[in-house]
Amino acid sequence: MRERHITQRSFADLEFYFQGIHLEPLLARISGFLDRQPELIALVEKDLVRDLKDRRRGRQGLSAEQVLRSFVLQRIKSWPYRELRERIADGYTLRRFTRFDSQPVPRRADAFQRSFSRLRRETVDELNRAVVRGAVGLGLEDGSQLRVDTTVVESDIHYPTDSTLLWDGVRVICRLVEQLGERAPEVVQGFSDHRRRARRRMQEISRMRDRQGKRLRSWRRKYRDLLWVSQEVRRSAAEVVERAHSVKLADLFDALIVDELAKEIVRYSTLLERVMDQTRRRVFAEETVPSDEKVYSIFEPHTDLIKRGKARKPVEFGHKVFFAESRIGLITDYQILDGNPPDERQVEDSLKRHAGLFGHLPDLYAGDRGFDGAQAHQAETRGVTMCIPQRGGQRTPERSAHEKSRRFKSGQRFRAGIEGRISVLFRGRGMKRCRLEGRERFETFVAAAVLANNLLVIAAQLERKARRKAQADLPLAA
Repeated sequence: MRERHITQRSFADLEFYFQGIHLEPLLARISGFLDRQPELIALVEKDLVRDLKDRRRGRQGLSAEQVLRSFVLQRIKSWPYRELRERIADGYTLRRFTRFDSQPVPRRADAFQRSFSRLRRETVDELNRAVVRGAVGLGLEDGSQLRVDTTVVESDIHYPTDSTLLWDGVRVICRLVEQLGERAPEVVQGFSDHRRRARRRMQEISRMRDRQGKRLRSWRRKYRDLLWVSQEVRRSAAEVVERAHSVKLADLFDALIVDELAKEIVRYSTLLERVMDQTRRRVFAEETVPSDEKVYSIFEPHTDLIKRGKARKPVEFGHKVFFAESRIGLITDYQILDGNPPDERQVEDSLKRHAGLFGHLPDLYAGDRGFDGAQAHQAETRGVTMCIPQRGGQRTPERSAHEKSRRFKSGQRFRAGIEGRISVLFRGRGMKRCRLEGRERFETFVAAAVLANNLLVIAAQLERKARRKAQADLPLAA
């Protein structure tokens, strides 16, 4: 990576400066805020130099400051890596924001991808906490009000059915064995490649959509054949892996590739076995398989099934995410949850995290009726005004009077703002669907969207504050 240093301005930089080409107001405010938070660059630098024996050797890559600013810019604009690289290279203002200036921008977009993938979820979490602390230090936020809600961020998977999951496992294992055979042909001799047969069975099962067709014997017969094919491919792949471990290749590079491919085959074979087991239980034993025991994707096995009672989307595949937003729009807390826990269980932990960040509990805590429960009632005894409607049952006269009070209605109007914040995260920050692979990168993706949101909120607050100050300094008209 590049050492962080102050580069000398070129004549091109000075010419653009004298022409009055400046950053747009929000990016300028974000840039100034990042300049006042040098600890953010230090956090990123630790991840970039992680596991490096000597950071001074090797190709000169992106500096920590360039990585941080490009990382923020990508999530603000919701650009893919290729467009991010092209926009930075083509625009002088974006070069200034990302601190490239007149320096060369990497020719390949994967330079940004490799740098961003070095950032851990813990690092981005710490960046978010540092940004919130910076907002508190500037007097923009005091943590007196909090509104909470949950949503679902989707994984990048197709709609899972047993037949398509079996087909996915067969085709991926066969493809990996084929790649392994290019390096060690003697290892894959005798392997049973049944991709064509598996694809046909999957397509035939997918066409039998009506209930009458699924009651026919042919439906189970096709599933039985698809299971046999999957078992045969898995058995043959296990033999290939066993031979791959015993063979000795002269080329060290080929040996390393064969070893990694063998590990991938074992991983997908294990997932395929789980899919086969749930298919036998569901199709032949007619058993209702619990959602936490199912595999919804062999590519994203961490995916959960979420039912939230939405008419347009009865089920969603991804992870349930808890958000807590402050008065000015900062997301001060976010948690990627396992499974589909009730919202009411998040109240106590969110209050503890809020107190750890701000040093005190909020005066107002607003949420929808899903957060009503024992934890919310206990929080009221500690002086927190809980603006949460009763979830069910007959309301007592005291409860009815409380929910009709002006303060409660004001708190519920305040709560509605988090719905718009989640919509902005989905539409503006690209958080609706995570296209990154793995649970850790999924969590980093959500944390990055939160980081971009918080920086934009701080920039808007600073811009509004500067505008009011400028108006106050204007001389009064005679």
